[in-house]
Amino acid sequence: MAQIIDGKAAAGRIRDLVKDDVDKFRSVTHRTVGLATVLVGDDPASEVYVTSKRRLSRQAGIEDHHRRLSADAGQDEVAAVIDELAEDDAVSGILLQLPLPKHLDSKALIDRIPWQKDVDGLTTTSAGLLARNAPGLRPCTPLGILALLRAEGIDLSGVSAVVVGRSELVGKPLAQLLLQQNATVTVTHSRTRDLATVTRTADIVIAAAGIPHLIGAEHVKAGAIVIDVGIHRSANGLIGDVDFEAVSPITSRITPVPGGVGPMTIAELLRNTIQAAKIQT
Repeated sequence: MAQIIDGKAAAGRIRDLVKDDVDKFRSVTHRTVGLATVLVGDDPASEVYVTSKRRLSRQAGIEDHHRRLSADAGQDEVAAVIDELAEDDAVSGILLQLPLPKHLDSKALIDRIPWQKDVDGLTTTSAGLLARNAPGLRPCTPLGILALLRAEGIDLSGVSAVVVGRSELVGKPLAQLLLQQNATVTVTHSRTRDLATVTRTADIVIAAAGIPHLIGAEHVKAGAIVIDVGIHRSANGLIGDVDFEAVSPITSRITPVPGGVGPMTIAELLRNTIQAAKIQT
């Protein structure tokens, strides 16, 4: 059976480091660290995520600057809130919770966030800094995945990695981060022909397509490492993009759902927030 990669434990260690870092930052600079979360509408999943992010940020000593807007808030109203937070020196990082209501232009709103406060790493400027391998803030989930692999002592240099999914939130930035660690990277997506033939060549398979149980036993070679980014509600509880029961006997290591990548995303958000505070100082 595969070794289970414990994201909860790894995330807890990162949060402890962040708390120490926040305390040191305050003592040296006499400035606070603050995270502003912006929630538009009443999507239940988004509300749960934001509540968790706010709770864990407070536990790490990060001040909570939350903004809640109604589902019918207009583009200009949301933009004004982001502009206000951008000018507020007490706010180190700004997180615009996605998805937004359909009438809003999310890309335009994200790009109003100064890159120095872009703790989600999603602005056009942040994407450019990542592409150039220049200092900046990176998307949290890809950072969490790399942190998990480091915690497992996995050397990515020369390793064959297949990323299943090409989203701007996970797939694309993750592929770039893996390349920067000298991995040999293949990105697959909904138009990939014979997905299993591609994924079976990989030392590491990272499933981030947003399709429940997309990855089965036929997609993974013996001894591969499997990272499951997906999370979906089912009649049997939360499941991922990977069929855990079918795949885990084949792999050497695998992340569970829940308790794998999810906790790492929030931990890296907190780490990005203290990093943003340092950049601004």
